[in-house]
Amino acid sequence: MAGGAGAVSVGERAVAEAAAKVSEMLERVFATAQETGEQAARLLVRARARDRRLSSRDLTELQPLLRRQLARHIGLISGTGFVASPGLLADVPAWMEWWQTRVGGGVQPMLLDLDPATSAYSDYTHWDWYALPRDTGERAVSGPYVDYLCSDEYSLTLAVPVRLDGVFSGVAAADVYLRHFEAAAGPALAGIPGPAYLVNPRGRVAASNTPAHLAGSLVRDLDAASARGELLLHPCGEIPLVLVTEP
Repeated sequence: MAGGAGAVSVGERAVAEAAAKVSEMLERVFATAQETGEQAARLLVRARARDRRLSSRDLTELQPLLRRQLARHIGLISGTGFVASPGLLADVPAWMEWWQTRVGGGVQPMLLDLDPATSAYSDYTHWDWYALPRDTGERAVSGPYVDYLCSDEYSLTLAVPVRLDGVFSGVAAADVYLRHFEAAAGPALAGIPGPAYLVNPRGRVAASNTPAHLAGSLVRDLDAASARGELLLHPCGEIPLVLVTEP
């Protein structure tokens, strides 16, 4: 039987399915970051129990977990790890215990020069993937952006804050190449009749079915456009992305 005032239209169903697909996919990425954060916090607690500060050597204990995570999420997660708050570690001013996929397969540690005297990228605290979890206490989706620090790829970074006794100690994060995200989310967006695109809280487009709003572009004043009835904003579960469509 067709029609009826309470019937769900094809477009509404496609929007709901797209939002659910994006939510399910990125919740898996956030779960990976959360797992890393919990393990890093356990290392912090253990170091404190030994009445000493954590060092970069202690964080090598994260490596088996990070390698397993990358193997478990081939084609989705391209990098994962823990980024320490500057000053947290006794032996280095800053540190990223980070592993990433390698061209041609396999995984490898990312070895960065984080010495402020020699590296232009030593201060990572201004990047959204670090600053948003630190400042808000909430998990965050950063990007798309060109990840000059890790891969030179257009990427999304999903990050969660890590705390010790309520004090911010760094972030646990995972990278998703934008090409992988678009390949996964694109078919669901293509099923929506009309323009549709995903934006992060900064208004940055993460994926789209319309050339009017390409991935990486910035959309301003979404809330005002929604209040005027020009756009519809659909949450993707608890993921900090919004699916935008037209009425």
